[in-house]
Amino acid sequence: MRSFFVLGVLALAASTAAAQGANGKTLYEANCKKCHGVAGKPSDGIKKMNPKIETFDAAFFAKRSDADLEKGIAEGKGKMKPFHEKMKPDEIAAVAKYIRTLKP
Repeated sequence: MRSFFVLGVLALAASTAAAQGANGKTLYEANCKKCHGVAGKPSDGIKKMNPKIETFDAAFFAKRSDADLEKGIAEGKGKMKPFHEKMKPDEIAAVAKYIRTLKP
């Protein structure tokens, strides 16, 4: 009886996590922060290696829809590798949504 309870709790936890969707912050920190910085502003060293990398500021977002952000993450741009094979579409969307919250 106890094992059924434990399995039920585990199943509930898994379904709750799935219902909450992808965590954009966690994904950003694991995959993007190294180059784009904690707050969306690349370090001077990264800018030296990749002068075209942009800061996630109001001007950057003014020129891009959510679909544009998702496409950029999925396909990559310039020296940025594409993430379509590493992340699912809902994870890419979560990262795109999260980066809009950054304040460089």
